[in-house]
Amino acid sequence: MLRKNVLGTSQEEFYERVLYARNKLLAGSKPAVVGGKPITEEVANELRVVTFGSASCPPRGEWVRTPLTMRPPDQTLGYGLSAPRNGARALLSGLQAHIIKWLLFDSRPATKDNKSALPPDTYLRPSEDRQEEALWRACSEVIWRCAGGFNVQSGTEPTAVVGLPTDHTYVQHSSHYYQDGITEKLHLFDFTRLEDLQIFLKRYLYLFQTEEGSGALLLLYAVVLSRGCENVKKDLDGKLPYLVSAHVEGSLNIVTLLLTGRATPYLHNGVLYVGDEDHYAMPQFGILGRSPVGLLVWYGGDDNAKNSDNRQYPGSRLKTPAMPIWVTSCSGHYGILFNTNRELLRNYHAERRFDIHYYTCGGCHVLLNVDTRAHDDSSGVLRNDDINATPLEKLIHTKWQDAKITWTGNAPYVGEPPK
Repeated sequence: MLRKNVLGTSQEEFYERVLYARNKLLAGSKPAVVGGKPITEEVANELRVVTFGSASCPPRGEWVRTPLTMRPPDQTLGYGLSAPRNGARALLSGLQAHIIKWLLFDSRPATKDNKSALPPDTYLRPSEDRQEEALWRACSEVIWRCAGGFNVQSGTEPTAVVGLPTDHTYVQHSSHYYQDGITEKLHLFDFTRLEDLQIFLKRYLYLFQTEEGSGALLLLYAVVLSRGCENVKKDLDGKLPYLVSAHVEGSLNIVTLLLTGRATPYLHNGVLYVGDEDHYAMPQFGILGRSPVGLLVWYGGDDNAKNSDNRQYPGSRLKTPAMPIWVTSCSGHYGILFNTNRELLRNYHAERRFDIHYYTCGGCHVLLNVDTRAHDDSSGVLRNDDINATPLEKLIHTKWQDAKITWTGNAPYVGEPPK
């Protein structure tokens, strides 16, 4: 005999409902990939060369095995992506910043004073449905930006390109091309409207989320194809031979591609002409407009080191973005800093003292208090931006130079994997 629970539902019915809710990705609910154009050998080779430097060698295995996975819904870190520390971390951090942007600001009801009846932290505990919506909207935004959709020039039509894997292989293994199990099976889809791109990604989001899948690689290919392989090579300006560097957590060029739509290695504002008496001044195209999401960088070690001349430091367009969200690179480790008040960078009084969150896709989360008001150092006590400052504090000081930073918990090592 089946027992009834307090809601009057039998155990059998209850279990059916729970199982159904947890199995949205059952085979029956996965739409097959239909349409598009099969990838050609020429495009596959060019895509692999521009992205990874070679088509005759396989890409690092982590790119093929890193899906876009959110943390458990309705919980403290429900807004966060979950991923191991690998070469896809730079890409995932850029995407994570846009997920937070949508949850905190874009999805909140617009009011005259930009305030909401619900506390901001409520939006950081999304349900499973809101997690999925945040994911496909964030993917759509970065892909559309790389296609030039948010900065349309006269006479041009933005075209976003997304590749999805199928069961068919269109490029055979040879001495010139080493199969990776994904690239040679892609169908390419073109979109000239953001709304169509969003509908498409919502429909096929499961391909990006599949456990042990290649969601990170599919997103990387989408932003590269939407920008155009030739344009990506021009963006790199010879500073890097290809987009994905040998850095443990990925290159800054991937981050700038997601944030600005251009894979520029230069972080300064506008165009800078560089030359000397023996060479013509050549333009270096930096950040051409204010970014919705910012970037903060601290390289670590001695800033006076020999290789400091090759280091790029963000200009004001990256340090002061439209929204108080920053992708951070701290000694090569990527994370996100964000504040829940959209008026933080527009209101002098709000920026005097505020809390700021730090999160990494590895699961590290801390809350800090930043106090930018003038402090009396006449007592001779060292400020915390001196000898004892942590790398994360030094990174924050690149934006708020004289701020006093207080930790609400233990100060973690930013490169440490989650426990």
